[in-house]
Amino acid sequence: MNADKISYEEAKTLASHQDAEVRAALARREDVPAEVLYFLAEDAAPEVRRTVAQNEVAPGQASLLLAQDGHAGVRSDLAGKIARDPAGKTKTNSKTRAATNKALRILANDQVPDVREVLADSIKGSPHAPADVIKTLATDSKLEVCGPVLEHSPVLNEDDLIEIIDSNHAPGSLNFISRREVVHERVSDAIVDTNDVSAITDLLSNHGAQILEATLDNLVERAENVELWHAPICGRPVLSGNAVDHLSNFVADDLVKQLESRDDLDDDENDELITNMLGNQLNGGGVELEIDPPGSQDFLRADLPIKNVMAIYSKGGLSVDVINRALESQDYGFVLAALIVRTKCDISTAQKIFSEKSAKGIVGLCVVANFPPQLIVKIQQRMGRIAPTEVIKPDGDEPVMSDDDAHWQIGFYAKLASQSS
Repeated sequence: MNADKISYEEAKTLASHQDAEVRAALARREDVPAEVLYFLAEDAAPEVRRTVAQNEVAPGQASLLLAQDGHAGVRSDLAGKIARDPAGKTKTNSKTRAATNKALRILANDQVPDVREVLADSIKGSPHAPADVIKTLATDSKLEVCGPVLEHSPVLNEDDLIEIIDSNHAPGSLNFISRREVVHERVSDAIVDTNDVSAITDLLSNHGAQILEATLDNLVERAENVELWHAPICGRPVLSGNAVDHLSNFVADDLVKQLESRDDLDDDENDELITNMLGNQLNGGGVELEIDPPGSQDFLRADLPIKNVMAIYSKGGLSVDVINRALESQDYGFVLAALIVRTKCDISTAQKIFSEKSAKGIVGLCVVANFPPQLIVKIQQRMGRIAPTEVIKPDGDEPVMSDDDAHWQIGFYAKLASQSS
């Protein structure tokens, strides 16, 4: 950019230059008169209009024009820019602010999801964003759009969130509300009332979520049949004595020990926990081993919760976080069911891969399921019982396995499984 301020006449001349690169260079300048930038906002070349869209000093009327541009890239660039200053704090003209807000409303209803996604991601943390724009994005049908706003926007108050929870929201959107930095009791109750297992799991895992004692006691009563809730409930900052006593009757021994070490239990409650833990372990006078100890492959012989996992998946709740928590809780049957549902492979194929202790087969399943590298390594180690020297790990930024190789591995074990049946 030329260090000298451009004159009005020079700017007008360059705005009509035949070379689009020259016009784009002009549109990039911050000392160009507003009317020239508005003129360039109607330029025939998309790259020129995109440059105007990115220019912080472009007038509000130019933003309003570009918000309706026929090129999605122009609209995306505009969304990213004006969402950073949605209140128009850097502009003193009220007409400019009004035009900018109108442009935001147009972009929030854009037909291209990518444009709305850029806007949502850019505006999610702004306390000055127009409330109607935020609510439009928060009720979007795409999780990539509504999710960031539901999780982060300070504009949404308790009543807004409860209204969204009670409405016909996008499947999986409640998880984002459950993960907000602070979730007030009324909002927590509304989420619990939906019976959305995945969203409630995230709520229980969020120590910034305020949950009434009566609500938590109710969840403890229901948790016996929902293993995903066991670990996060046991980790809640505050639990009543009744809740702790009831949990000790059915959660895994490691979680009972976690409950036993809590600072908020008195001596009598600790004694009760120890008694319950011993009672759970005794079987006819002898001590019973863990049903599915770390490294065990008993999950291959158990009935898999395919229907439950499919129900969670259909609501968009089978996230990597949920699967990782199940793995940490040693609920290997749930993880295997998640792999089957996400890859759409046969149960017998998935069981064959793990029974053969094939590192490549396990990695193939995980890659097709779109699991991140760290989770892929943990599944090999814990469920696959793969020797440390044989665990397949990522090499820098390279993928753990290509998609083609992953699908080949699944196909190979599908043939083996069919031959064994």
